[in-house]
Amino acid sequence: MARVVSLFLPQWPTDRLRRRSDAASLPPDQPLVLVGRDGNRRIVLAADTNALKQGLRVGMPATKAQALVPGLVIHDARPQEDAQALGRLALWTLRRYSPIVAVDGLDGLVIDITGASHLHGGEQALLVDLVQRLDHAGILARAAVAESWGAAHAVARFVRQPTSLVPVEATQATIAELPIAALRLDGAIVDGLRVLGFERVGDLLAQPRAPMTLRFGPELGRRLDQALSILNEPIDPLRPAEIVEVRRSFGEPIAAADTIAKYIGKLVGSLCGELETRGLGAKRLDLLMHRVDNTVEAVRVSTALAVRDTKRLTRLLCDKIEKIDPGFGIELMRLAASWAEPLSPKQTISSLIDKPEADISDLIDTLSNRVGDGQLYRFAPLASDVPERSVQRVAPSAPEVGDAWPDHWPRPARLLTPPEPIEALALLPDHPPASFTWRGSRRRVRRADGPERVFGEWWKRDAELAAVRDYFQVEDDAGERFWIYRAGDGENLATGSHRWFLHGIFA
Repeated sequence: MARVVSLFLPQWPTDRLRRRSDAASLPPDQPLVLVGRDGNRRIVLAADTNALKQGLRVGMPATKAQALVPGLVIHDARPQEDAQALGRLALWTLRRYSPIVAVDGLDGLVIDITGASHLHGGEQALLVDLVQRLDHAGILARAAVAESWGAAHAVARFVRQPTSLVPVEATQATIAELPIAALRLDGAIVDGLRVLGFERVGDLLAQPRAPMTLRFGPELGRRLDQALSILNEPIDPLRPAEIVEVRRSFGEPIAAADTIAKYIGKLVGSLCGELETRGLGAKRLDLLMHRVDNTVEAVRVSTALAVRDTKRLTRLLCDKIEKIDPGFGIELMRLAASWAEPLSPKQTISSLIDKPEADISDLIDTLSNRVGDGQLYRFAPLASDVPERSVQRVAPSAPEVGDAWPDHWPRPARLLTPPEPIEALALLPDHPPASFTWRGSRRRVRRADGPERVFGEWWKRDAELAAVRDYFQVEDDAGERFWIYRAGDGENLATGSHRWFLHGIFA
């Protein structure tokens, strides 16, 4: 089942202009338009949100727009530069999200995420991450995922919400409510349909095809079938010249898993040879298989470190064969190193007494490609006195920086997230509890050590200016040891609620 993302950038030219260094001084609330020539006329080719709120529209004469909005900022449009920048954005998307990405018109991208969404936490998480990253870069974006390019394109442009997820079974019902312009039809066809009283896609779905085709040609039926996934619409993936790529075409289509594995090995060997010539190592490989039915199957694998080990890369790709649907056969295979880094030769062990360095990157690569890059991590120390903030997640292969957790007070092997409230009986302000109740079980304290006072990080937020915690290590009658704390210093309520919490359990 195909899943396609359409990314729509409604104000791409103006957003890109504001990010340019020569326009960085533009006030964010100042209306901005880009103008160009249509014959002998200068017209508005793009307008930002502020200009649209003032009543300006694309296609309006530039002189009229200037008269309607005093102080309007006008710049000349640069469509060629905008197209080049959109291509660079497509390359960024290709390297981050999916091996199949293409430019969709002048203001969008299309991304095939079939089989890749789980690596980003699911379809909704992928859309949110994509839109938020663009928003942080000052680019307004809307994204939709559906089972076809046509449906995703329509929803992204005509449903006014940042992200939209269209289930397969709801495709027809969703696009039926959209205007007929959502079908990517020629403007003359849209105008002709409106003259006949057709406003929404649902109005067309109920009509017999033959009369409509006779009057408007085959494009109308083709766009409807593409949106409903009745007719396949292939995506020609972007492949910049700097990406190292090898390919293999077949006189007879292949479909057997053993045959696919055989040619994967040959492609990897050729690719590694080309990478060695350029002094590069691959960190991400994209295998694209063009089927005879004009669809593309994609497989992506990543490595923690740049490598060009033929056996290792072949094994990673062959582990994905069970997810490949060859259909009626594969007629072309393309293997590209979409992410490559310089890789210098490494000295091998030259003495019998030298010990080999431990290398678990192969295991990391195998696990990461099965569960997703973000699902595999290790914990590392972080400079913070607050216990739950003193740990961070880092990549499994991230280099050691020499940091360590403080050892002047023992820390439990297990921290509870979040700390769990307990009922405690203690003499304030400095005595440990004589007993406490946790999860309905009352425990009498036999031994205790403390308090260890931890102050709030006042530089992060005002609420922690006076906040403190007093931590105690306690042992109950059964010999179990716990790490508990009181919120506050036991005297001043401004320092905390004086409630007790269990934060950790010692091994």
